[in-house]
Amino acid sequence: MEQINIMVFPCGSEIGLELHRSLKDIRFINLFGASSVDDHGVWVYKNYIGSMPFITADDFIRKFNECIDENHIDYIFPALDNVIAFLSRHRDELHAELLTSPDDAVQVCRSKSKTYSRLDGCDFLPGIYKSADEVKDYPVIIKPAESQGSQGFMIVKDEQALRYELSSRQEEQVICEYLPGEEYTIDCFTDKDGRVRYVSSRNRNRIKNGISVNSTLQKPEKRIFEIAEIINSKIKFRGVWFFQLKRNVRGEYRLLECATRVAGTMCVERAAGVNLALLTVFDALGYELNIPKPLSSVTVDRALCNVFKLDLDYDEVYMDFDDTLVVHDRVNFTALRFIYQCIEQGKRVVLLTRHETDIISDLRAKRLSPEMFDEIICIARSQRKIDNVRPSAKALFIDDSFAERKAMSEAYGTVCLGVDAVEALIDERQ
Repeated sequence: MEQINIMVFPCGSEIGLELHRSLKDIRFINLFGASSVDDHGVWVYKNYIGSMPFITADDFIRKFNECIDENHIDYIFPALDNVIAFLSRHRDELHAELLTSPDDAVQVCRSKSKTYSRLDGCDFLPGIYKSADEVKDYPVIIKPAESQGSQGFMIVKDEQALRYELSSRQEEQVICEYLPGEEYTIDCFTDKDGRVRYVSSRNRNRIKNGISVNSTLQKPEKRIFEIAEIINSKIKFRGVWFFQLKRNVRGEYRLLECATRVAGTMCVERAAGVNLALLTVFDALGYELNIPKPLSSVTVDRALCNVFKLDLDYDEVYMDFDDTLVVHDRVNFTALRFIYQCIEQGKRVVLLTRHETDIISDLRAKRLSPEMFDEIICIARSQRKIDNVRPSAKALFIDDSFAERKAMSEAYGTVCLGVDAVEALIDERQ
C-alpha cells in the first residue's frame, strides 16, 4: 500500500488526540498535526505544524493550502465542530480531500434546530418548543442551536428563568423537554455507498466538562440500530459519525444531537477492535470494507495524562536493576520503554547494579535480553558504583537510592534521577 499523508487540524483537541492514537501506528499513514494554538498537540505529534491562522483570518485558505502543498498532504481530518463546518463549506478550495461527511450533513448536524427540522416527524425526537409561550410543563432544557458537548446547556425550572435566559443569550436557542434518564453515545460508520455498516452504543457513566470520561459498551439493541438507520436515511453521512440519545421519564430514547466526526471517547470502539477513524480512511481510498465483530465488553476511564519536556541533553544512561528496572519483583514497563527509546535514539545504555545473584540469569528470568545494554557492570555489595564507572560529561544516572545519586552527582557532576522520574524522560511524540 502506498504511503499517504494525513493532517489532523486542530490536532490538540480531544478529537485530534483520539485521531492521533487511532492512526499513529498505521504503517501506510504519515500523520501530521496542525494547530493555530500550541496546546497538547505539540507534545504528541512528531510532525507538528504550528502557527496556523485561525479559520476567521482572511488569508486562512491560502495559508492552509500552502501548508498542504508544502507537506504533500493527501487528506485532512478535521477535529473540531466549527472547523469541520468551515472547512466543509470551503472543501472545493482545499488542496487535499476532507475526511468527513458531505457538506449538507455537516451543516445540518452543526445546528440542533436544523437537525430536529430535518428529522421532523421521527418518534425519537424530544418535545421541541418554539417559544416560552408553548411550554406548559417544567423543567425544560435550553441550549444553543450551535454548540458542542454540553456548552450552554441549562436546566430551566420555571417560566421566569426561561424568559430571562432567552433574552440574555445572543445565539439562537433550542428549548426542549427535560430528559432525566441515562445518556448514551452511538458510534456509527457509513460507507461510500451510503450504507450504515457499524452501530455501537456506549453509556456515559461519568462526564467532565461535557466529555464522557467513563464509558462502557452496551449490548446491541434493535431499537438503537433502527434509529441509526432512520437518521442515516434522512442525513447523508459518510465515514465516522455519532449521535447521542437520552431516556425520557418513560424510559424512551430521545435524540440529543448528531455529529459528523470522531467522538473523543470513541476509543472504546477501537479497544473493542473497530477503528472507525481508520475505516474512514479506507473508505476514502475506495476499498471494500470487512468490519470485524467487536468485543462485547469494554469500559474506558479517562483522566489527565502527563507529558514532560526536560532541558536535558544526555548521550549515555546508567540504570540500576533492583528496585529500578525491576520493582516489586516485576519489570518496570516505564523504565523498559525508556531503554528502548534510548536504543532508537542511539544513546549508550549501561546496566550498573550491585546484584548478589547472576545478573544475566536474572535478566533472562524476566524475559529481558542482556543485549539491550551496551555494557553490564555488576559489582559486589562492598564496592561503590562511582569507583566502577567513568561517565561521559553528558551522562544520565538513574537509581532508586538517594545515597547513590548523591555520590554520583558529587563525584562526577552527573545528572541523577530517581526511578519515579523516568516517566518524565519518555518522548510521546509519534
